[in-house]
Amino acid sequence: MKKIKIGSSDIKASLIGLGTWAIGGGEWWGESEEELSIKTIQAAIDSGINLIDTAPGYGFGKSEEIVGRAIKNRRSEVIISTKCGLWWQDSRGSEFFKHENQTVNRSLEPDTIKAEIELSLKRLNTDYIDVYFTHWQSMEPHFTPIKETMDCLMDLKRQGVIKAIGASNVTRENICEYTKYGELDVIQEKYSMLDRRIEQELIPECISSDLSIFAYSPIEQGLLTGKIGRDYVVNPKEARASNPWMAKDRRELVISMLESWQELTAKYNCTLTQLVLAWTHSQAVTHILCGARKPSHITEATFSAEIELNEEDIKRMKNDVLNLERK
Repeated sequence: MKKIKIGSSDIKASLIGLGTWAIGGGEWWGESEEELSIKTIQAAIDSGINLIDTAPGYGFGKSEEIVGRAIKNRRSEVIISTKCGLWWQDSRGSEFFKHENQTVNRSLEPDTIKAEIELSLKRLNTDYIDVYFTHWQSMEPHFTPIKETMDCLMDLKRQGVIKAIGASNVTRENICEYTKYGELDVIQEKYSMLDRRIEQELIPECISSDLSIFAYSPIEQGLLTGKIGRDYVVNPKEARASNPWMAKDRRELVISMLESWQELTAKYNCTLTQLVLAWTHSQAVTHILCGARKPSHITEATFSAEIELNEEDIKRMKNDVLNLERK
C-alpha cells in the first residue's frame, strides 16, 4: 500500500485509510458486532492500511474503544487519527444536535479539548495521538477564536501528546486562521464524485499551503458501490436519511449511471466500489477514508489503490456525473 506524507509532518500514512464511523454503531448505523469490527481493523492493518480514523462522536466513544482493543500490541504499526470538538459531558459549548438522548455541543475551548484528549487516550489505550483533528468548528453563541484553540493544540504537540494537527469541516478562512497561529498539516472533508464542493476553494488552498486532504464518505454511504438498489427503503433514523442522493428519484439516476459503467469495471477487472475509489484517488486528495465493518470490505478497498485509470476514463466518469447533476 502506497504511503504518503501528511502535510509537513514526518508521518507517512496509507493512501487508503480505514474510517470507523459505522463501527461506532448506534441508531445511525445499527448495532455493531465488536469482535467482527476488531477483526476488520486487524485485517486492514494486515493488508497494509496503517491509517485508522476515528472520533469520540462515533458511537459516543464506542468506536475509539473498539479501535483501542484492535490495536493492542500493534500500536507502532498504525497511524491513529481522532478528533475533538463535539462535547456532551456537560453544557459547555454551542448546541449542535440531539442524538440518542444526548445533547451534543460544539466546543473548541482549551479546557474541553484537554478533557477530550484524556478520554480519547484512555479509550484508545495509547499515550499519544498521531493526527488530532478539530471535528467541527466553533460557532456562536459560545464561539472560541481559532487562536485559542490552536494555542492549546500546539501546546499538546510540544508535549508529544499529538504529532500532527488537522481541522475538519472547515472554510478557506478557517484554514488561513489555523495556519496563521500554528502548524496545520491536514484537513478532513467530505468528498465524492457526487459531492465535490471542496474543489472550489479548499483544494486550491491546500495545494498552495502544502496541506494534505483526508476525504471521507467517498462512496456516499454505500450508494456508489452499486449494492443499494432501487427498492432500498431508507430508515429515517439512519445516517443515510440525511443524504439527498438517497432520495428515490435521485438514487434512480445514480444507479442508472453506475450500470452504464459495466464496461469500465470489465476493462479494469474491478468492482464498482474499486472503480469509484480509483477515480477518487485520481483527484487532488491525498488520503481516502473508507468505512468498513467486515474484513471482506477491506480486501475490496485495498485493491482500488492499485488501479490506475487512464485520463480518458477519468474524464468520462466526471462528465457522466456532470450530466447526472443537470437532470
